[in-house]
Amino acid sequence: MWRTFNIVMRIVSSVIGIAMILMGVVWILQGFNLAFRVGFMVGNFHWTIYGAILALVGIAQVIWSNARQVRR
Repeated sequence: MWRTFNIVMRIVSSVIGIAMILMGVVWILQGFNLAFRVGFMVGNFHWTIYGAILALVGIAQVIWSNARQVRR
């Protein structure tokens, strides 16, 4: 039972991390005024920094969720 739970939670955690990476990339592109040129984030350099931080946290989430030990 715990093995199945660990596998499912590892997948869920990885999906959340990937979503964070994708959102961070979109925020970076909007901050640089390169994508989705509608909204309050467009051309605002602060969103580039926020996006980079979110993408780094997402990368850390994916690495952490796949590098931890599986207990039996």
